[in-house]
Amino acid sequence: MTIEMLYSKIHRATVTDANLNYVGSITIDEELLEASKMRVGQKVEILNINNGERFSTYIILGKRGQRDICLNGAAARKVHRGDKIIIVAYATYESSELDAYKPCVVLVDEDNNIDKILDNI
Repeated sequence: MTIEMLYSKIHRATVTDANLNYVGSITIDEELLEASKMRVGQKVEILNINNGERFSTYIILGKRGQRDICLNGAAARKVHRGDKIIIVAYATYESSELDAYKPCVVLVDEDNNIDKILDNI
């Protein structure tokens, strides 16, 4: 049996921009991607803490060290600059893998700097 579980999340990131005139996706700073173990092109769910919106998109690479969290295309209509969001990635695991299962949670501050990385929740 397979079970879909939390793989990784970036918790309480601040939206730095919303670009309606773009093909679509979420731009995430390269350092945040590495810390969260997320990948370019990966499907993610976006949870907007400010307005309750929940939607899916895919990741594109942001510039290292810029701390950008930018929603692009249609997703730009679901956020405002300054909104707090949670970026969630899921993965499918075999039941036998769950004993060693440890999702990665990246906690960030107001400026999207990494505060803490949790891998034992």
